[in-house]
Amino acid sequence: MTASRLSTFSHAGLTFDVIDEGPIDGPVAVLLHGFPQRASSWNGVAGLLHGQGIRTVAPDQRGYSPRARPRGRSAYRLGHLAADVNQLIDTLDAGPVHLVGHDWGAVVAWAVATDPARVRSLTAVSVAHPTAFLRSMLGAQAAKSWYIGAFQLPRLPEKLLSDPRRAGRFLGGSGMTRGMTETYQRDIVDHGALPGALNWYRALPLTDPRAATGRISVPTTMVWSDRDVALGRRGIDLTEEYVDAPYSLHVLGGVSHWIPDEAPDVLAEIVCERIDSVENGGS
Repeated sequence: MTASRLSTFSHAGLTFDVIDEGPIDGPVAVLLHGFPQRASSWNGVAGLLHGQGIRTVAPDQRGYSPRARPRGRSAYRLGHLAADVNQLIDTLDAGPVHLVGHDWGAVVAWAVATDPARVRSLTAVSVAHPTAFLRSMLGAQAAKSWYIGAFQLPRLPEKLLSDPRRAGRFLGGSGMTRGMTETYQRDIVDHGALPGALNWYRALPLTDPRAATGRISVPTTMVWSDRDVALGRRGIDLTEEYVDAPYSLHVLGGVSHWIPDEAPDVLAEIVCERIDSVENGGS
């Protein structure tokens, strides 16, 4: 039976927008965006995956989709974010998928990938396994993560990050280009997604990521870039300890945190390598 395209899916009374493209009967890669971006941040990578016969399904996640913006930080706990993606996979009804996540999307992907009935392979981009990340916070990572504490403040982060000049300095300092910050202003601030996006951070004190994310038993690839100002190497090096399956690490030299935007061709090749290894019966 031929699969059908998905433009939205529903979970817990919320409706999520989805970009579903590529060969309809190809292996399915679910692409999870991070902060502060939407599903369109995967466009460069997705187009290259389509050329390799892979169907991509990229949702605007909780807080980003206009009809999926519950109030209050408790609605953005990691368990809820993972449950949204579980529902998306179940709605696709295509069997277990290949899961790819960048930034916060990687955090969610680590949680979802504990279920091999839903996930065939995992490619995590930029963010280490949550337990490895927490271990790294005992060192230099704590200073790199200063903004997580700042985002806990009420209203002030929204005010500062809604201002194009201030937001441009903050995001530009992490490697975003001027074009990317303009996209941020249009797709996040003007789109009304910023409060929900910040609630992902504000829900962190309500969730123990170690309880939400167990050991991983599916083939896994970790991708990290050495010019990432927010995420250091220590958690990346610890990640393999939490994967009980074939594992590979790719370190991209001279690339900032924004890997899908800055190096889509390299990332697409890495994702294809992981998917092909599983689809062809290897590791």
